[in-house]
Amino acid sequence: MGPLTTATRPVAGDIVTERLLPRETPLPMAPGDLGKGRVPDRVPAAVGSAMAWRRGLILFATTALTSAGGYEMYRVLEVGGVTVLEAMVLALFLVLLAWVAFSFASALAGFFVLLTHRPAAVDAELPSIASRTAMLLPTYNEDPHRLTARLRAIIESLEATSHGELFDWYVLSDSTDPDIWVAEEKALLALRQAVGTPRLYYRHRADNTARKAGNISEWITRFGAVYDFMIVLDADSLMSGQTIVRLVHAIEANPTAGLFQTLPTVVNARSLFSRVQQFAGRLYGPMIAAGVAWWHGSESNYWGHNAIIRVKAFAEAAALPQLRGPKPFGGHILSHDFVEAALMRRAGWGIYMLPTLGGSYEEVPPSLLDFAARDRRWCQGNLQHLAVVPARGLHWVSRLHFMVGIGAYLTAPLWLLFLLLGMLISLQARFVRPEYFPKGFSLFPTWPAQDPVLAIWVFVATMGLLLLPKLLSLVLVWTRGQVRRQFGGALRTSAGVLAEIVVSALMAPVMMIFQSIAVIEILAGRDAGWQTQRRDDGTVERRELYRKYGVPTLCGVAMAASAYAVSLPLSLWMSPVIVGLLFAVPIGALTARPAPGKLFATPEDREPPSILRRANELSAAAEVGIKPALVELREAPELLAFHIAQLPPPRAARPDTVDVNLAIGRAKADVSETFEEAIAHLSSREVFSILNDRSSLSTVLQKP
Repeated sequence: MGPLTTATRPVAGDIVTERLLPRETPLPMAPGDLGKGRVPDRVPAAVGSAMAWRRGLILFATTALTSAGGYEMYRVLEVGGVTVLEAMVLALFLVLLAWVAFSFASALAGFFVLLTHRPAAVDAELPSIASRTAMLLPTYNEDPHRLTARLRAIIESLEATSHGELFDWYVLSDSTDPDIWVAEEKALLALRQAVGTPRLYYRHRADNTARKAGNISEWITRFGAVYDFMIVLDADSLMSGQTIVRLVHAIEANPTAGLFQTLPTVVNARSLFSRVQQFAGRLYGPMIAAGVAWWHGSESNYWGHNAIIRVKAFAEAAALPQLRGPKPFGGHILSHDFVEAALMRRAGWGIYMLPTLGGSYEEVPPSLLDFAARDRRWCQGNLQHLAVVPARGLHWVSRLHFMVGIGAYLTAPLWLLFLLLGMLISLQARFVRPEYFPKGFSLFPTWPAQDPVLAIWVFVATMGLLLLPKLLSLVLVWTRGQVRRQFGGALRTSAGVLAEIVVSALMAPVMMIFQSIAVIEILAGRDAGWQTQRRDDGTVERRELYRKYGVPTLCGVAMAASAYAVSLPLSLWMSPVIVGLLFAVPIGALTARPAPGKLFATPEDREPPSILRRANELSAAAEVGIKPALVELREAPELLAFHIAQLPPPRAARPDTVDVNLAIGRAKADVSETFEEAIAHLSSREVFSILNDRSSLSTVLQKP
């Protein structure tokens, strides 16, 4: 078998020349302009009466619940008159309650949708398809062995459907670590030999402009015209071959559709934190997704992976603009998926979600700190959408998506402010002498008081809106015998829900502090950057625990002291928040550790689907460890030939480029050194520069 063909420079005479990629086949994708909008012309401009009724029902329920709760909260505060602080508390309560009520109304819709939904047969006959589809796997400094293990499992699953010849596979690397870059090339060569398909391509970008969005955009402008559709994967994605075929059939059958998004199921969780996330996502996720799909209709959203996209629609409508101003609000858009979906919808293409399709999987960060690090980047990306919301021509539901994403992060500091104001009112009542007879004429004194009994009922009702969707998801499991057995029975599932509520309640205050800090940092102008996500165990060093959880712990101490200074009942009232903050360090350490296999078990744990079993088998058998890049190339002539063949033509050096000649001189200064000892003098950046230059690479590898 010949060498692996690269996407950037197809090798003459290779089997690829017998296919559809003898050379680059471009599809123009000019930089986008948020100011230009046009009326949708591929789907009806007016929302159908059924969809209007659904959306009206969701908005009416949100308004009714918010109004009722706000009125009751006003009754709590108005005893003796509403002070300035109490008015601020009431305003915050209305905003936060509207957020909770909106989520509750959507989840309730999902409950009734799934209650009447009959699951499709798993072994139903696959439909026929005829379109060409590209499978895109962008990667950035990921473990190449695990990456190719998952990719091989997907390829084998798709080939088993007898539709494999309609799919081409692209690994689009933005890796900046030179050792990982060369390890990717080695792993891809081995993968092609293992699967026996020539339709597997690899491209590495030396300059990862605009990150993942720029990676996809560059592929489209160079090769997009060859394909009807593309399916975008993440480094941790898994999709069964049957699911992929059904996705292609769905978009083929709907010529107005620009995108179909699946609902990925979390798998392979090991730590307590990730298992809680996996259990919650598997149990509550389908109901929530069914609810939003019910009223989103053709104005659904895109989550950046495990989705099929019409290439033509994406190329003509989804080119991203560069936001004005400096980072963190300016520059390239981090949360690009929401914007791409909104721009395609603006151009008239339908964006749909398929929450009940199945066969789509992903992983989650292994610890609360890893989750918070990823969440920090998402926070910045969502706050960038403040500049996108006013763009002309967007559908109002697309604007709503942006506002929901922004609100997901702004609610954290609002909750914190709500708590602080409530405690401030209590401290004021305890230590500040009340002014019973304010200035001006008054027949009666002003009594600074609230209604404690009614306050309890308002609290219980609010908690009901938060917890009832979880209980409704549990009811759905109880009513379905097969799903109930997959979760381990009604009793085990119920215990899991109770335990999940407790663990999540302990972690929620910590995430409130982390997200509040993130919002403050972004508003202060601090950029999040882009870090590689950790995908192994969630073990955290003790020093890191104290450093990262120090602020939440101090917040807990301050809240506990303030509450106790007022009264013991207030301390008990605030205990759910105070306990989570005071014990942030042990909670962070405990949840990062491996959890017992039966704790928070999901159907995929008990009966893993075939593609998941295969991917895990391949990952377990994968090569462990990565050699230095230059050592790998020196020991493997075939790998060196492949690496050189894919390098772009030489170009003028930029001002920030490493002095390659100086680096080579340092590496060859002592002829008595071994090759490994010589290249150890080079920095990662110097090795990266050498790998990008043919002549420099040849010079370095010639050292005796």
